[in-house]
Amino acid sequence: MTEAMRENAAIIGRDDLNDLEAIMAVSNTASDETRHDVHSVYDTVFTWDYEKSARPKLDKLYEKAKRAQWNAQTDLPWETDVDQEALVVANAAANGGVLRSLDVSGTPLVSWGDAEWIQFGIESQNWTLSQFMHGEQGALVCTAKIVESVPWIDAKYYASTQVMDEARHVEVFSKYLDDKLSGHYPINAHLRLLLDDIIEDSRWDMTYLGMQIMVEGLALAAFGFMYQMTTEPLLKKMLRYVMSDESRHVAFGVLSLQEHYQDLTAAELRDRQEFAFEAAVRMRDRFLQQEVWDRMGIDPKSVAPVLLQAPEREMFQNILFSKIVPNCKKLGLLDAADGWLRTKFTELGVIGFEDWADTGEEYESMQEVPAEEV
Repeated sequence: MTEAMRENAAIIGRDDLNDLEAIMAVSNTASDETRHDVHSVYDTVFTWDYEKSARPKLDKLYEKAKRAQWNAQTDLPWETDVDQEALVVANAAANGGVLRSLDVSGTPLVSWGDAEWIQFGIESQNWTLSQFMHGEQGALVCTAKIVESVPWIDAKYYASTQVMDEARHVEVFSKYLDDKLSGHYPINAHLRLLLDDIIEDSRWDMTYLGMQIMVEGLALAAFGFMYQMTTEPLLKKMLRYVMSDESRHVAFGVLSLQEHYQDLTAAELRDRQEFAFEAAVRMRDRFLQQEVWDRMGIDPKSVAPVLLQAPEREMFQNILFSKIVPNCKKLGLLDAADGWLRTKFTELGVIGFEDWADTGEEYESMQEVPAEEV
């Protein structure tokens, strides 16, 4: 077994990054539960240093956040009629009907007609927005933890505004799923394991890294992708508001960790590199959508190899890391010590994003919602 394989087995529980059997063996065994408890032990930190201008960039972010608050109930046109079946057809027409262009011979999909593909599109949309909603609740919980555990008053101030943002995001995704679409999905097992890992870790900076950089970074890219692809005006406006918030959240992580990581040892930085890699793999693995295939009566293992061959799907999965990789580079994690994380991101096929704009510099351009969308 190679050194790389030993590392993979220790960090992500399998030797091969692309082992479909191992990926699909991770399943949600408690999909009917309405409560999930995660044990966490960490220090709640008070600071008696109330100097607000000690970290000017965080202070500037806090002021922007106060001005950018919006109301989930009154600032979105909830009266918009959403015909989900027509939306799936329109989105497929606008974006080329990617999955239907695949060679599905030898799979159960060979007998599918328009009705089955439209239903798959409906279920896929329900699943995707459900995972966004669950991830936003994870962000809500993690940011409340940051308020308690981060030692700087500027960071506590900003994190408190993010708690409000995340509550609003959970609210809008839940309302959209309930009022406009046709059903929720339980949290994906890979996402739940990642959120558990982030919450269980007692170190405040690991909460930042896992949530602000990894989960929120991927969410920001995913929202941007969906914003470009959807033809539905209510969802488009909702995503634009959420993206404006999320760009500040990721910038908050970059600005805070950049200072903290300057004082860490090589061993401590390697620990953060491994955590970032594990988070990246878990987030990538959840996009196989095995819960959707189960609901459609299709064995996910029978179609996954075919779906993974779609070049458009690979492009989609890779571009989700377009915010994560440059932010990890900005934090010094890509090339810390022997450049271990650079090697792992190269194996994942996402290192090409390293020179894209990092969110610490980019977020201001995403703050203003275009006038035609207000």
